[in-house]
Amino acid sequence: MKIGLFFGSFNPIHIGHLIIANVMQDQTDLDEVWFVVSPQNPFKKQKSLLHEFDRLKMVELAIADHFYFRATDVEFHMPRPSYTIDTLAYLSEKHPQHQFIVMIGGDNLTHFHKWKNHEQILEHYGLYVYPRPGEQLVFEHSNVRFVEAPLMDISATFIRQTIKRGHSVKYLLPQPVEEYIKDKKLFL
Repeated sequence: MKIGLFFGSFNPIHIGHLIIANVMQDQTDLDEVWFVVSPQNPFKKQKSLLHEFDRLKMVELAIADHFYFRATDVEFHMPRPSYTIDTLAYLSEKHPQHQFIVMIGGDNLTHFHKWKNHEQILEHYGLYVYPRPGEQLVFEHSNVRFVEAPLMDISATFIRQTIKRGHSVKYLLPQPVEEYIKDKKLFL
């Protein structure tokens, strides 16, 4: 099977993530999309990050009714910070029957050359790139595919701030995720 890996903090997972994942799986040759919950992104500060198990649980709740989506905690058991190339190598060894593709937003493409072993990612795995607002997608490589998808400008930061202010996040989050956040009093 061809698996699209959607890496992220998912702090929290929101409708934008799900729309992008659905378009990628439905309108490309991907058989499944695996949401890789990253405990620590080497390019992000960890101060406002929920515990990784809460973030994994929210992903599981968000995708529970989607047959072609999976949540994985693979990076929870790896050295930190998490590097995409290391995760790819581990998954390829554990699941040799699958072909893995990295899904990234166009905003990440700008800094892709800074990723650890980015050439190996391009050569052995490849990228499926979805557009982000304000980004010019120019990148020449035979293993990079640009996928037409809605421009999603929903930010987890905005959602966290909205929750902190006591305002509604209806329609920004899947209902089970919203209920989980309320029940556990997260982001307050």
